[in-house]
Amino acid sequence: MATRHGDIRPTELHSRERLLQAALTVLLEQGVAGLTVRGLAEAAGSSAIGVYTRFGGRTGVLDALFERTFELLRDELSKLPPPSGDPLADLLAFGAAYRAFALESPARYAFMFERAVPGYEPDKDLRFQARCASYDLLARRVRPAVPPGTAARGAYLVWTTMHGLISLELTHRARTPPPGWFLQPGDGSYDRIFRDGITAILAGLRA
Repeated sequence: MATRHGDIRPTELHSRERLLQAALTVLLEQGVAGLTVRGLAEAAGSSAIGVYTRFGGRTGVLDALFERTFELLRDELSKLPPPSGDPLADLLAFGAAYRAFALESPARYAFMFERAVPGYEPDKDLRFQARCASYDLLARRVRPAVPPGTAARGAYLVWTTMHGLISLELTHRARTPPPGWFLQPGDGSYDRIFRDGITAILAGLRA
């Protein structure tokens, strides 16, 4: 792996991996607030100097963590069966896996897709890899479901619908519903609205 922080020597891979696993654990258990050099060093049983030596500082850790989280998402999406020929069923299956990944750890999802860490901007090459690990996989499933020449636009509209529904779901799950809110708390309500959203956007794109 090579990023803006340079190549990684093979002799450093083991200790680097230990620190990276600690960073992932901190993210899952403490959220982005725990992603400090001192906090990561303590979680890994290392020292702040060790973090700087292996990652070049906090930004290097965050870049490595950004890459790892999208690898985990890609691994989950790769478990999906091949497209069945039913575009709606294929997109709903993709969406369900994507949503399950988000619900498993809202803090991880926020780190991946929102500016959850003030001042941190992922390395541009890692952002390209992240797109390949998620968005491009979705685009392949959208292409046969929309009219010729509209695949790029269609993929973006499906992704923003899916991503928006998930982000709002995470927000509402963390709060008490406002008076008169049409969605009742519970998995069933969120399942239905998510399926309805994807179904509606695909129907519109195909019309």
